[in-house]
Amino acid sequence: MDYQAIFNTHTESSVSQRYVALSHIEPLLLRLKKHGKISVGGTSVLNKPIYVYQSGSGKIRVMMWSQMHGNESTTTKALLDLFNFLESEDGRDFQQKFTFCIIPMLNPDGAELWTRNNANDVDLNRDAQNLSQPESKILRKYIDEFKPDVCFNLHDQRTIFGVEGTQNPATVSFLAPSFNPEKEVNDIRKKAMEIIVYMNEELQNYIPNQTARFDDGFNINCIGDTVQRSKIPTILIEAGHYPNDYQRQITRKYIFIALLAGLDNLKINSNSFTKYLEYFNISNNMAFFFDVFYKNVKFNYDNKQIITNFAVQFSERVKNDQIVFDALVKEVGSLEGFCGHFEYDAQGSEYADGQQNYPIINQKADFKIGEVIFKNGLPINT
Repeated sequence: MDYQAIFNTHTESSVSQRYVALSHIEPLLLRLKKHGKISVGGTSVLNKPIYVYQSGSGKIRVMMWSQMHGNESTTTKALLDLFNFLESEDGRDFQQKFTFCIIPMLNPDGAELWTRNNANDVDLNRDAQNLSQPESKILRKYIDEFKPDVCFNLHDQRTIFGVEGTQNPATVSFLAPSFNPEKEVNDIRKKAMEIIVYMNEELQNYIPNQTARFDDGFNINCIGDTVQRSKIPTILIEAGHYPNDYQRQITRKYIFIALLAGLDNLKINSNSFTKYLEYFNISNNMAFFFDVFYKNVKFNYDNKQIITNFAVQFSERVKNDQIVFDALVKEVGSLEGFCGHFEYDAQGSEYADGQQNYPIINQKADFKIGEVIFKNGLPINT
């Protein structure tokens, strides 16, 4: 199966930006409503509709949800592509093998505000036990009523994450959540691991050594751990950074490919546990990236000249329906073991910012190194 060609054919081109709010996807969902595939499962704290896609007639019941954290939109875009595929002639076999229940945007209030939490400032991925929020209750209701055979819990992760043992970003990371503090492996978790192995194998054809395995520490308040504990195989997918892809359009493709590869495996080997141990061979997901890393920079500090490194991380905010990336100083020092998505070697040139002439944590990254001017963290005259 040529997953990349399928993606190219069914990409939803009307939604390509990083900032994805309900207003961007609602027209697309309402088109499906005419065919009886979309319903309103309930409303958010601020009374926004939470849409649910239900389709297919197969025996294997698959549930997915995305954007339970409002500022994690990449997997939502991939789901729009998946809807296009499923509703096409190309998706007929999947419609016959599976029955789908998919919530493309669980947290529309957070999505509009571009915040992780919902309008009550609650992290929905820590509300699986309390069910204190309307969005959490809607998700739990559909899990209980739909009775899925497999769940896909879809997220984004920050640009700080890379693949252990490399200097590569973790473009896609996986987790088969634990169901108890001992991190034991039963047949439920084996099934999740098996599916992840096949998704990872496929992605190696496109992004070798850019996939990772997320930490499996147990937290019963997290939805994945709770659902795994309730004996439903659950797979967490984290959409991460691809070089120069801050809109996450390239990562979107790899999420789509991973989902199709996982579904393909599920429909062929729904009860196979022959490869699950390979899950533990996937490299760990580790935090060792900055967005910009400056090496060998000269500073006048405490009446002494020193040469050291510093790093910048982008902060995200919404402006005019787009995400604006503000570069802020995050660390100064040797920063051994860290690297940057963009790196600049000053070769001993001197730093100046017209103020302290030394980078201050959370200071806007506008400065000079030697004769090179940096605006918002990046050089403008090279």
